[in-house]
Parts: sequence; structure tokens; C-alpha cells
Amino acid sequence: MFNTPIISVVDDDECILISLDSLLRSYGYTVKTYNSAYAFLQSSGPEQTDCLISDIQMPGMCGVKMYEALAARNIHIPTLFITGKSGMPPKFSDKVRQPEGYFAKPFNTNALLACIEAILKRRGQC
Repeated sequence: MFNTPIISVVDDDECILISLDSLLRSYGYTVKTYNSAYAFLQSSGPEQTDCLISDIQMPGMCGVKMYEALAARNIHIPTLFITGKSGMPPKFSDKVRQPEGYFAKPFNTNALLACIEAILKRRGQC
């Protein structure tokens, strides 16, 4: 039986959650949305997610800290960061896998979709 890849989106901006949910579902993906890093970490999302899209700047725990918390749990989800801030992407220690990509808001949806498709193809899910 074919399993539809699950894309999880973590962002404190409800408009981003709604628009990415709609976009990704229109391409046939199963989408789960979370309005905070804590909500994602406390759910079953980390174990079920095939690709993660996360904002970097969020109240409470930022996307970078969430990514590091996942790595500390030995959970390695291919991750795309989206951000409203310009500048250099955050740096991670050598012990943490580097994220798959960074997209500045407003981002090119075609580029985001291409990156997701490439991730899923490498994982044999597309």
C-alpha cells in the first residue's frame, strides 16, 4: 500500500500555516501544521514526519533550537527553514546534520516544492 509522505509545517504565523497547508495538499501531500516548536516536539509529529518545514524565528523555542532538540533525540528529519529575516543562515555544530535548505519569506513556492520533491526522491518516497 502506498503511503503519502507527511510534511509537517511549524510556524507561529497562521497565514503561513494555512497557505502552506493548502499548497502542499494540492500537490497530494499529507500535511500536519503546528503553531510552535513546543507543539511539534510534544506531538507524535517528529516520528511521523518525512519532511519538516519550520520558521526560524518563533516565540518560545525558535526553529533552530527545535532542530537541535530533535537531533538530541536522534531524530533526523530532512528540514527546510523559512525565515522573514535576511542574512546568513544559522550555523550548526558538526554533530548536527545540516538542514536541507533555507527560504526567505516571501519564498518561491516552485523552489520550495522542488526541494521537497528532491528530498522525498532521495528517501524513496516520491
